[in-house]
Amino acid sequence: MRGQCMRTGQGFLSAFSVIDRGSFEEICKFQRQILRVKDRDVFLMILIGDKADLDHQRQVTQEEGQQLAQQLKVTYMEASATIRMNVDQVFHELVQVLRKFQEQECPSPEPTRKEKDKKACHCVIF
Repeated sequence: MRGQCMRTGQGFLSAFSVIDRGSFEEICKFQRQILRVKDRDVFLMILIGDKADLDHQRQVTQEEGQQLAQQLKVTYMEASATIRMNVDQVFHELVQVLRKFQEQECPSPEPTRKEKDKKACHCVIF
């Protein structure tokens, strides 16, 4: 089931708990598995440090999360569902990164002169 999700997924939010070093250490293995299943060297992923509100229990620093993200060449964000910190921003970021990735992978063809003229003729005023 996990492999099927990896094969069909267009992007991944990979989360680890900042209060659990073990989950942090599994991220590299998870990314290698995604790349193997996708048969790629690079793929869209955003790394999320979850439970960022539990600072007093933190086992993984923000700097460690950022360093891992740089190593994996992915975006890094910290979030907390409990206090709704960055929850919406994480999904907005994923959509933006996914759109950019799709444009790089499958650039849309240049519109013909006729299509450009057609678009230029349409105007809506509110």
